[in-house]
Amino acid sequence: MRILLDTHAWIWNFTSTTSLSDTARSALRESSNELFLSPISPWEVLMLARKRRLTLDREPQAWIAAALAATPATQLPITHEVAVRSQDLPGYTNPDPADRFLVATALVHDLCILTCDETMAAWPGVRVLW
Repeated sequence: MRILLDTHAWIWNFTSTTSLSDTARSALRESSNELFLSPISPWEVLMLARKRRLTLDREPQAWIAAALAATPATQLPITHEVAVRSQDLPGYTNPDPADRFLVATALVHDLCILTCDETMAAWPGVRVLW
């Protein structure tokens, strides 16, 4: 399975697997699954840390470097197609730019999103695993 990690799934995979569902943990461990990470996730970590909505055990840039090194995921580019698609999601009312980019990335690259986000899961065009 080709899986895009939502930002919280990436964070929890690096910091606390107890926050992940059993299905999510299994999917992350399954060697036949291909894991992907959008550059929007490190950006979102920086934004959350700056707003003090996320507490990290080190400076945000150092945390990101360590989390990227520990995550066997392929980086997906933010392309023009992804950017345009992030604003062309009929019926998707979530204004969060990170979530919109993740949904668009999953759609453009035909990926399942590993997320517990109910808004993403409720949108009919997205496949979600949790």
